[in-house]
Amino acid sequence: MINFDDFAKVELKVGKILSAEPIKDSEKLLKLQVDFGEENEVGLPAGRQVLSGIAKWYSPKDLIGKSFIFATNLEPRKMMGLESHAMILATNTDKPALIKPATKVKPGATLR
Repeated sequence: MINFDDFAKVELKVGKILSAEPIKDSEKLLKLQVDFGEENEVGLPAGRQVLSGIAKWYSPKDLIGKSFIFATNLEPRKMMGLESHAMILATNTDKPALIKPATKVKPGATLR
């Protein structure tokens, strides 16, 4: 068990997948570019690179343009020589069900 203060440290946001592609030499990983409503240095929308081990169940066309829930304040994790800057949330079942908002919301919306 963790206390509520520890749980509250996890930042959960809606992210819209801008692009998705398989990672060469990996059967599991997809490289996602995800919009969290953040801007880059020149004020344009910026996306974060997120790696996810869902390639066995989801193709890029299943994901692009759709919004899901992500943990966004985890330390970056390196996989296959690339860094992941968030984690998509999914159920832990035979085929992971990606967690998504029930209604349309803007990228970057936080869960409370």
